Amino acid sequence: MDTYVLSTIWAVILAFSIIMYVLLDGFVLGMGMLFPLAPDEEARDVMMNTGAPIWDGNETWLVLAGTTLLGAFPLVYTIVLPALYIGIFLMVAALIFRGVAFELRFKSHRSRKWWNLAFTGGSAVAAFAQGAVVGAYILGFETESRTFAGGPFDWLTPFTVMTGLGMMAGLALLGATWIIMKTEGAIQEWAYRLVPKLLAIVLLVFAIVSLWTPYVDPNVWNRWFSNIHVIWILPAMAMFSAALLFWAVRKRRDRLPFLATLSMFIFTYLGLLVSRWPYVVPPNHTLWDAAASPSSQLFLLIGTLFVIPIILAYTAWAYWVFRGKVRPGEGYH
Repeated sequence: MDTYVLSTIWAVILAFSIIMYVLLDGFVLGMGMLFPLAPDEEARDVMMNTGAPIWDGNETWLVLAGTTLLGAFPLVYTIVLPALYIGIFLMVAALIFRGVAFELRFKSHRSRKWWNLAFTGGSAVAAFAQGAVVGAYILGFETESRTFAGGPFDWLTPFTVMTGLGMMAGLALLGATWIIMKTEGAIQEWAYRLVPKLLAIVLLVFAIVSLWTPYVDPNVWNRWFSNIHVIWILPAMAMFSAALLFWAVRKRRDRLPFLATLSMFIFTYLGLLVSRWPYVVPPNHTLWDAAASPSSQLFLLIGTLFVIPIILAYTAWAYWVFRGKVRPGEGYH
């Protein structure tokens, strides 16, 4: 199996790992950002209990994505990690605060407000950092002799701030629709009222970033506008998902809002991949430039193809076991 085929397979594995992490951990981050807006402390207990049994398993996908980059595309570590070091550090530190808050909030009384703050702050910083990293990836990286040649804050620009805020809004929307699916009564009604406002913010940021991107990277303009392409179906499906979400909320559906929001994320993510393919370190280095040797990729692939079904199986099992509504006084804790 040659480098082209192996690198393409690894690119699919990497892309799949990233979107699985964003979707599965995203609604938990979204709930954290919505914590201060919750009606009362009992509502916060219910919100946290909807994610408490499953949040830590979601992190497995982030670990898989990181190890994939290191093992299959070592050049990415050489360039992207130094370029995004501060942003990635902020994300990891925020996820630690968020994770500790999950366990200690229910065990504390006098200091509970501080753990609420840790849960909210950790979720917000992690979401912003993830969005800013995506923005920096769109902008590309300054390289010289296959190493990063820029400064430590090159990743923080007006464009990446916008993408960071957009990620925060998108994950908050995902969290609100998760609350709709997992709760009932007053908490669910509160989430129903939030969704149209969050959806409007997400669509506004989506429009701004879409119009802004061709000006920061002309290659995106050429790829999307030089001819009429079938890839236009991706933003069209994202907009259809948004319309479906709005309709589902008005009809007070339970599960459809969450599924429609997942669909919005997936089609938007696929659009990003299409815009950048085959560059894994834009604007100059393709998947094949960044790839490890074929023998190393093949050796790692054999083990990974055994691991992924196991991760999928225990993830599906956890969600199945903890399916259904979460009510006040019930939950993992």
